[in-house]
Amino acid sequence: MQFFRELGKAFFVGTMIFLVAGIIQYINGVEISSGKELLQYFLFNQLYSVTLYMVNAYFFNFLMNRYKGEWFKGPHLLRGMLGTVVISLVTIFIIRWFIHVVWYGETFSGFLNGEQPRFYYLALLISVVVTAIFYGIYYYRFTQERKVKEQKIIAGTASAQFDALKNQLDPHFLFNSLNVLTSLIEENPHAATKFTTSLSKVYRYVLEQKNKELVTVEEELQFAQLYMSLIEMRFEDSIVFEVPQTLSNPEAKVVPLSLQLLLENAVKHNQVTPQNKLHIRIYEENGNLVVKNNRQPKTVVKESSGVGLRNIRQRYYLLTQRPVTVEQNEKEFWVAIPLLTKKANVMNTQTQYISEKRYERAKKQVENIKGFYIHFTIYLIMVPVFIYLNIISTSFPWAMFPIFGWGMGIAGHAFEAFNYNPILGRKWEERKIRELMDKDH
Repeated sequence: MQFFRELGKAFFVGTMIFLVAGIIQYINGVEISSGKELLQYFLFNQLYSVTLYMVNAYFFNFLMNRYKGEWFKGPHLLRGMLGTVVISLVTIFIIRWFIHVVWYGETFSGFLNGEQPRFYYLALLISVVVTAIFYGIYYYRFTQERKVKEQKIIAGTASAQFDALKNQLDPHFLFNSLNVLTSLIEENPHAATKFTTSLSKVYRYVLEQKNKELVTVEEELQFAQLYMSLIEMRFEDSIVFEVPQTLSNPEAKVVPLSLQLLLENAVKHNQVTPQNKLHIRIYEENGNLVVKNNRQPKTVVKESSGVGLRNIRQRYYLLTQRPVTVEQNEKEFWVAIPLLTKKANVMNTQTQYISEKRYERAKKQVENIKGFYIHFTIYLIMVPVFIYLNIISTSFPWAMFPIFGWGMGIAGHAFEAFNYNPILGRKWEERKIRELMDKDH
């Protein structure tokens, strides 16, 4: 599907080049004697355009996949432009070989002897200009997507933390805990006292961690054991719970209360009876903390809202590029949460977090400005090249089209690099986002 989509774009670009080139030739007095000649000219034009577009598109996608978000930095961008020139020259040579040797039956040696650099100027120029335009379009989209993501991180931090607090302990857990406590007071006052003490410790932990982005995995495992002691009092011997006896790095960090949400999900969505015991195991694997349970779904269960997993994923998304993975098979269900070890990930308050993100945005803006100056330098180098090629090829001033078009791209790049909107003014995006955030509150 992607291939055919790119092929359609290639035919469109080729058709536009055919029309523009035809107008230029008509203005310069070039006439086409017959429809057959026009068709042949169109086919050759499409052969050049489509082939050059496709090879450069695949080269561009290769670089994008290889360098990811680093692609638009100076060295990679320069490497891409040089690669485009080399690939275009090789492709033009192959196309010319096909036309002269395969199509017209010329000998290969005769073809080589007749080749001259001027045969490559126009096709190479068009290829480079079209590729540069697409580079500019993709760069604009890339910067826009990155800005949107950064703004979502900043704007979503408050609501994400609010949701985290709101959903840390399911209301059903509190309701069920009070029911268990009521029955224990009548049947076993000593157990009721123990249950009350554990319940108070659970909520104390919640209050202590509510403003923290991360806690040590050791603390979180201790809390998980305390939390499961309450659950086990409710279900007695129907739950088998295992935690790791030793940790490879007890100081590694996790999102607070993430284990509680995963453990509660396991209990909420599965049968827990003496005949169908629920086995829950927590262990380390490949730098992740894994919570796994056997699957024995309840016969009648309210449809899951997915709030718990979404809550965990959102908080990890705000802190790291490593994903939270959720997998299952017929017998088991497990969730792996990343163990974070970099000190840069530890942020104690929302203010610190936002300040850090603003610093990162400022740093990225400096990189964007550097990229703009590189782009602008290349443009200044290419302008006299266009003018020279125009002078030696024809009297029609065709060079003004790529110079003007590329210049518009330079202007757009400048607005992006310096965070300026020509209509709404400087930093209008930040003001609009702040306005919407204030409106929501």
